[in-house]
Amino acid sequence: MERIKRSKIYAALLCVFAICALTACTENKTGVTAERSRDAHTEIEGLEWQEYVDLSYAECFTIENYAGGFRLITVSDDARYLIVPEGGCAPQGLKNDIIVINQPVSDIYLAATAAMDMFRSLDALGTITLSGTDAGGWYIEEAKQAVESGAMLYAGKYSAPDYELILSKNCPLAIENTMILHTPEVKEQLEQLGVAVLVDYASNESHPLGRIEWVKLYGTLLGKEAQAQQIFDAQAKTYTEIEQQVQKSGKSVVIFYLTENGAASVRSPSDYMVKIVASAGGTYVFDDLETDGKKSTSMTIQMETFYARAKSADYLIYNSSIGGEYENLEALLKKEALLADFDAVKENHVWCAPKSLYQESMSTGKLITDIYAILNEETPQTTYLYRLE
Repeated sequence: MERIKRSKIYAALLCVFAICALTACTENKTGVTAERSRDAHTEIEGLEWQEYVDLSYAECFTIENYAGGFRLITVSDDARYLIVPEGGCAPQGLKNDIIVINQPVSDIYLAATAAMDMFRSLDALGTITLSGTDAGGWYIEEAKQAVESGAMLYAGKYSAPDYELILSKNCPLAIENTMILHTPEVKEQLEQLGVAVLVDYASNESHPLGRIEWVKLYGTLLGKEAQAQQIFDAQAKTYTEIEQQVQKSGKSVVIFYLTENGAASVRSPSDYMVKIVASAGGTYVFDDLETDGKKSTSMTIQMETFYARAKSADYLIYNSSIGGEYENLEALLKKEALLADFDAVKENHVWCAPKSLYQESMSTGKLITDIYAILNEETPQTTYLYRLE
């Protein structure tokens, strides 16, 4: 009974931490390092502080550099990780809340599927030997092949990991998405077994490039900072070039999926996909929805409301990552016949975002190009979005 009470208290504390983390991610709209100074840095006895890593858009983590190649990553003002360079030693008297991760980092257990694309872009898939997703759940071909070949072992999903397998591989680090906050006992158990747990809050970044900037965190973790900077710069260049040259098209857009109970789930006004639509020159129909201060990527509304607001929208983009992927318009109309009345359906302006898009976290540059193309070109050539005919 006492253990159950402790678990409930621990769960409640994690929920509080999660809320604080989400709040911290939204308070500074110009990047977490905008107001950082030498006076605000983290003092670590035995290490000489140098600088904060410049972050242009990310709001949910910081990186501090110390002499000798030591790095301190702070995620959402909640967890701190001291990255110790190969051959180095963590200083004595380190505060208990600072988690030590020694380089080189390998045998990672990755449950945050959206982070895999960043590891792929960093040529670092080999550092992940344990997956929270089996082969059938991967849309990133390299990850799927790694599981099928045995180079990457399925170690159970985030809520039910194979602790024995994780221990047998001497796994030093588990990278989780925010779903782990719903199963705090799993996080607690991993930490008790000596596995550091890093929660990826990239999905909570409000700006599309903030999500991409998490590649700098993983570059720091793996000792690939220069490569991570180059990857981010290339994405930012593509994004800003389109954003600067576009003019408002006057075209209205809805991003949605249909729930099992007959409602519609639309992207929240603060979601990164909505920001991409605006940057591509479109207007998001539901950009005035009240979120009650809650940080979420989507909101569920009744079909009557959806019909009234979205019927005259110029473009519909169906989000299949949750709502299921459709091959053609007939299949979508079979799911919800009311859509046949929509202007976008009549004008053949219905597009689908594939299931793979959620795992393709480095897709921002190409995605804004796709949306710009469908809003402005008669025969758009797209990479991710496909038309439902």
